[in-house]
Amino acid sequence: MFDIHQAVPADAGEILTLQRAAFVDEAQAYGDPFILPLTENLSRVEKLLAQEDALLLKAVVGHRIVGVGRASVTGTTGVVGRLAVAPDQRRRGIARTLLVRLEEELRRRRPDLTALTLFTGAQSADNQRLYRAQGYAETHRERLADHLVMVHMRKELDGAVAGGPGAVAGTAHS
Repeated sequence: MFDIHQAVPADAGEILTLQRAAFVDEAQAYGDPFILPLTENLSRVEKLLAQEDALLLKAVVGHRIVGVGRASVTGTTGVVGRLAVAPDQRRRGIARTLLVRLEEELRRRRPDLTALTLFTGAQSADNQRLYRAQGYAETHRERLADHLVMVHMRKELDGAVAGGPGAVAGTAHS
């Protein structure tokens, strides 16, 4: 069982540690230790969490943050990013629940959103399966380097606002 909450500035260090642990296997798969989730620094995470409109959700088991996801808005499009789950906590529905809650909160905050977007590595088959199962479709691929191709995905929204004022708080079962 885990709870989903809005992350707060005091969570920055633990979020950064979790993010690094979660993305190590992806960096290894691409042979690139310099992917952004591994090179982001503490001050960047602290700055992001200090923003009044920041949307960073954390999944918590007891006092431990076991998952995190963030989202922002560009125009009428919600952008989901840095969905990460502690390696020892995977396959428990944490990523899926974080993604759903991020979507709900984005739509609650911005009912005018027309779509949600995200991207993942071309070699990240599990991530792509999760996103497709949640209604995302591949729009294009982008080669960032010889070894690194990103898959961009999009989910069109029907205009109905998902979730209510309490959409962020709550409990999910693993």
